[in-house]
Amino acid sequence: MRSIINEKNLSNKKILLRLDLNVPLEKNKITDTTRIDKILPTLNFLIKEKAKIIILSHVGRPKGKIVKELSLEPIRVELEKKLSKKIKLISENIKEIKNKNFFNNYNEEILILENIRFYSEEEENDNKFAEHLSCLGDIYINDAFSCSHRAHASIREMPKFLPSFSGLQLDLEVNALTKITSKITRPITCIIGGSKISTKINVIKNLITKFDNIIIVGGMANNFIEFFGNNIGISIKEKNCNQIVKEIIALSEKEKCKLIYPDDVVVSKNYNGSPKNKELNEILFDEMILDIGPKTIEKITNIIDNSKTILWNGPAGYFENPNFANGSIQIAKKIIENNKVNKIFSVAGGGDTVSLLNKLNLVSNFNFVSTAGGAFLEYLEGKNLPGIKALNLNDRTK
Repeated sequence: MRSIINEKNLSNKKILLRLDLNVPLEKNKITDTTRIDKILPTLNFLIKEKAKIIILSHVGRPKGKIVKELSLEPIRVELEKKLSKKIKLISENIKEIKNKNFFNNYNEEILILENIRFYSEEEENDNKFAEHLSCLGDIYINDAFSCSHRAHASIREMPKFLPSFSGLQLDLEVNALTKITSKITRPITCIIGGSKISTKINVIKNLITKFDNIIIVGGMANNFIEFFGNNIGISIKEKNCNQIVKEIIALSEKEKCKLIYPDDVVVSKNYNGSPKNKELNEILFDEMILDIGPKTIEKITNIIDNSKTILWNGPAGYFENPNFANGSIQIAKKIIENNKVNKIFSVAGGGDTVSLLNKLNLVSNFNFVSTAGGAFLEYLEGKNLPGIKALNLNDRTK
């Protein structure tokens, strides 16, 4: 995979730049600019190199139809502000644009093609559509790691037609994930949460073979707590998961990976109730587990202290209510404490984890925070992502 940072001859080249600008919108207003902020280094690099930039991206799931509310116009406005550059949104039908000379019709150095998912050919991974898009530029760059698990035309097919490179943000993502899956500094620990084990079973199985400690928190920990004979009251849990729990325990024993789940918890009668610390054998039938308890926090922070690498995917509790955010906050603080003295390499990812760190204003205190979601998890499963594979194949054919 070749990085665009190493390419020397970009002046006046027309760059087709695939980005993930799928930001949350409310009434045409952007409510979180994280994904835009992360790709600014690539845009600034290309501007400095005097390249001409054509941005390809999407918002939402219009399913191949034009949906006015999913226009990229609010993103264009935000990018203009952040880059202090005039940017033109091209709303005409992409399939009717004939060749790369269309750039000559505009004064702007940066163009954005309207929502690529307004065209059904994008998600159908249509080869002819990708070939047509490629005729608009000289070079293709994928800086959309978070879309790279999708076999879509602008992700998988376009590298077949142009010299292709990875962008700066994609490089950071892959390098960070490589450090926690391939080039590992041990001991290495994963803290993994979420409400369903079934959605992360393949991640857990893949990481057990590589990690020293897997710490199960959040809703999925309730399945382990119940499996070992404890009452979990009205706590959220995934049904019919005993076999999955057995498989995880058996694999961890075989691979000598230590599996940790909560020793004590914080409960309440509802999500807005008062917190109570409880031992596992004290949980009542009308109570729900909403956070990890003080003994579990101490155990996890001790493991972090003895780790050189840490992956965090999923909060420890219902952090939306401050009464049940303490476990997640203490985990974050301990990781940051060790980061500051360079004792640990830390990667965090997943929507809820990123939301928590944003809420606490702690994103910059981790070595790397991924906003990628599905691509992040599929990479951790050990899958070969179509977007990354396409760039690697391009290396061998150009």
